[in-house]
Amino acid sequence: MSDSVLSTDRGAWVEVTLNRPDKLNCFNREMHLALRAALEAALSDGKRAILLTGAGRGFCAGQDLSEPDFAQADEGAGPRDLGQALEELYNPLVRIIQNAELPVVCAVNGVAAGAGANVALACDIVLASETASFVQAFVKIGLVPDVGGTWNLVHSVGLARAKALALTGTPITAQQAADWGMIWQVLPAAALLEAARSLTAELAEGPTRALALTKKALHAAVTHSLSEQLAVEAEAQKACGETEDHAEGLAAFLAKRAPLFKGK
Repeated sequence: MSDSVLSTDRGAWVEVTLNRPDKLNCFNREMHLALRAALEAALSDGKRAILLTGAGRGFCAGQDLSEPDFAQADEGAGPRDLGQALEELYNPLVRIIQNAELPVVCAVNGVAAGAGANVALACDIVLASETASFVQAFVKIGLVPDVGGTWNLVHSVGLARAKALALTGTPITAQQAADWGMIWQVLPAAALLEAARSLTAELAEGPTRALALTKKALHAAVTHSLSEQLAVEAEAQKACGETEDHAEGLAAFLAKRAPLFKGK
């Protein structure tokens, strides 16, 4: 695997680190492919949770605009097809995170800008350092928010705030992001990684199938009517009721002890 992404096996879960600190972990093609490979390996290896973070002083400052896929085209060559680049590189990444049948935690340790911000927001639970910031920087170079940004912003902070963030490119602090419901929690910089690791380890000890179906149901709720969502819940509950983890959880509850879930 490329050293632009580090993958650390933590037993039931894996810690994945964006590792281009000299470039504020900006995405290039190599890092895209390495991150996708790390996530796919975690899923195929039966891991029960994933933690995503960044090396150095930033989480991810977005796309490396010197990369051929996104750089200004040579004179006379015509413009780059940025839509094709998204379909090839970023969109598969967002779909992997969203469709992963396990929790994906993100620890934002510094600036999260452009695509970097939206990769973070694609994760299930986002914790951020009090020194972190989020910025939809696309308008500054004449582009629209991508990597799911237009979807996640509207559904997390509402249309009015989403428009202001996207149309002005104004950075917001981690605390403001938390206050607006964009992320889960803000922590002191020195405590961020330990807290994120503890949360990921806790999730990895949970009823994995129930967590996956909860995630799937919540995503579906965004577009469903109440009647449609009741049907989704009934189907998911039927599936959970047939798991070993439900039997263990019920037995533990009746015995007044902590459950020992196996993710089955």
